[in-house]
Amino acid sequence: MKPAPTRAELRAHLVRTMIAGDVATPRQNNLLHYRRMANGNPYYQFGLELKPSWTERTVLEMMVERCGVDPDPRHLFGDDTIDPDITLDTLEAMGERIGLAARRQEDVVVATGHPATLTPLYQAVARALEGAGCRVLTPAAGWTYEIETGYGGSDLRRIVYAEPGVAMLEGDDHRTHHTHDPHPMEAMLRELASSVSESSVGAKPDFWPDLAIADHGWAGAAGQAGIDTVGFADCNDPALFAGAAEGKIDVVVPLDDGVSPHHYAPLTAYILDRAGLPAGPVPSG
Repeated sequence: MKPAPTRAELRAHLVRTMIAGDVATPRQNNLLHYRRMANGNPYYQFGLELKPSWTERTVLEMMVERCGVDPDPRHLFGDDTIDPDITLDTLEAMGERIGLAARRQEDVVVATGHPATLTPLYQAVARALEGAGCRVLTPAAGWTYEIETGYGGSDLRRIVYAEPGVAMLEGDDHRTHHTHDPHPMEAMLRELASSVSESSVGAKPDFWPDLAIADHGWAGAAGQAGIDTVGFADCNDPALFAGAAEGKIDVVVPLDDGVSPHHYAPLTAYILDRAGLPAGPVPSG
């Protein structure tokens, strides 16, 4: 991996690659998701039990503050924005929390609902934490559940892990899949909760995450369970930002989570540098 960029260099990279700044996420899609989250649609709440007081207006106001979307409620169509300085501030906060995990040699879970784009970033962070003595937990490997695919069809999804321990979902087609679902993380935590030694009945689980590094429902379910959680979210995914506003998620980094994987390499180096961890090679996307 190349040396970590400076803040100014990374800011320029974020804007140039449209990870932040003017992004390709349609404004109408953002507003639709804000309304659905405010209306309590579970798919858009990512496993978080959010307060019922959210409205489409207050979600937009919160997303202006925490993500940097266009504040004009009359902006209904076209592309939207992510404030690159908020992205940088939260990347630094994420790096500091990951650095704390490394110094404490914490137990960590790492998971992504965006395996096609964010896996190399997560792998590099997980590998650096393992090198620092952290235990990257890999519970519930192979756990499956059924999803509806439309027109009365269904498919199975199973938890798989990319080395050294990044959870994601695989389908019957043996390909990894995008997901918003909290159910896989909930299954992982159920398995960990049952890891109590026979000699310590009533005690805490033998294995329990001190930190979750994740996105989408993986992050929402971890935060809802009371685990320190840092993660990434696009400007059309308001739930994690709302979770942060309610104190259930520690750090949410706003970014476009669908650009080419290699564009996230400078962010990876920046996070690891902030964490005080060595930047090894980043797996190719």
